[in-house]
Amino acid sequence: MKSLLTIVAFVTGIFFEPYLVQAQNPIVPNVGLNDPHIHIFNDTAFVYASHDKSIHNTGFVMENWWIWSSPDLVTWTKRSILDPAQTYIGIPFTSCWATDVGYKNGKYYWYFSEKNQQTGVVVGNTPTGPWKDPLGKPLLKSDLTSTDEYDIAIFEDQGSHYIIFGVWDYYIAKLNDDMISLAEKPRKLLINNPHGPYNLDGKNKEMPTDDKPFVHKHNGKFYLSWGVFYAVADNIYGPYHYKGAIMNETSFAKGYDKPTWPNGFLQGRHGSFFEWHNQTYFAYCDISQTGNRWFRDTFISYLNYKDNGEMAVIRVDGVGVGQYDSNAPLIEAEDYFISSGIQKKENKNGGFVLGEINDGDYVIYANVKNLADKNEIIFNYVRAKKNITIEIRRNTPNGELLGVCDTIGLLETQTNVVAKLPFLGESESICLVFRGKGIDLLQLDSFSFH
Repeated sequence: MKSLLTIVAFVTGIFFEPYLVQAQNPIVPNVGLNDPHIHIFNDTAFVYASHDKSIHNTGFVMENWWIWSSPDLVTWTKRSILDPAQTYIGIPFTSCWATDVGYKNGKYYWYFSEKNQQTGVVVGNTPTGPWKDPLGKPLLKSDLTSTDEYDIAIFEDQGSHYIIFGVWDYYIAKLNDDMISLAEKPRKLLINNPHGPYNLDGKNKEMPTDDKPFVHKHNGKFYLSWGVFYAVADNIYGPYHYKGAIMNETSFAKGYDKPTWPNGFLQGRHGSFFEWHNQTYFAYCDISQTGNRWFRDTFISYLNYKDNGEMAVIRVDGVGVGQYDSNAPLIEAEDYFISSGIQKKENKNGGFVLGEINDGDYVIYANVKNLADKNEIIFNYVRAKKNITIEIRRNTPNGELLGVCDTIGLLETQTNVVAKLPFLGESESICLVFRGKGIDLLQLDSFSFH
């Protein structure tokens, strides 16, 4: 799984050896990469994260902050380290807690937690630095609000950036254009009827939520999350209305449900939501593979939205995202890596399908493995409204034609259809291109290789 890339690089004033990892879930195993915030810069995924020092930790020992990058969410390379001695902290420090980044006017601003007390910021000209501390002091001081000023999230909306932070009660403030000062006094975020890992029944008023807030936006709604719990608002400042959790007992594949945190599997899932190529993901902490709550891994799962705007329950497994095993009984069509023109739709029979498919729309499934002995693809539960053809191409919508699913007529009930694929390699990136006259040609649930 792991190959060392012996390149010594000069980053943020210190030397380190970055190495390349090809992984599933965890995305980077056995290194303690946690508290992930993933952002897309220059069509590359960058994870800004904390770092648990050792599998032998008996408490949180976190000596620096990390950046890793990936072109496909599968292959990850360590790119940068921020040492606390390079910040206003000024000395070696073992409580380098959660972190996030923002981009504005050609510069990158990396915000970091000084344990659960304060928040600082460094600035660089690239997503990986090198970094300088422009303030020489905290941006968020420990006496700023009635909560603790740590576990920040950075949210951008229509050119404005906001910083969200705290534990139990969350605060938000708009940042000035310089990104290193506040444009307003922080405001408390009101959450109606919050629940959390210490408050499953909604009655714990002292610890109603958790630490590590995060905000993202979908279809004009603002989603405030703390781990797998979330609330929704029409305005960035709230009020927010609690909706539920995106994880339950059915989420876990075998081998990924235990061990877990003292308060159960809903605890400790610090993370972030991000979108890339019209696909939405949730990146989060997990200890199922390490067995140690103080040595956490990062997992990524696909995230789907129901028609009513609520987030569906995620799947937690070792396959992860951005790659596919052709030996699997089926591959869910909505788990694509890239799509153009296609929408994920809630299936009235459960789950999700691809819909609103028009002529020339396509989806790409990158890194499909174990294909050498396969010679056909079966599209499962297809519902067609028009006569359509599905082209199976290599890599891109203009790539080599691998096979064609013969013209499909009107299918009012869900039906399986087959295409022959005589020229597959061991691993391929498969692009499905849909052809037909009219709009909203068909719905597709899943497919499999044989």
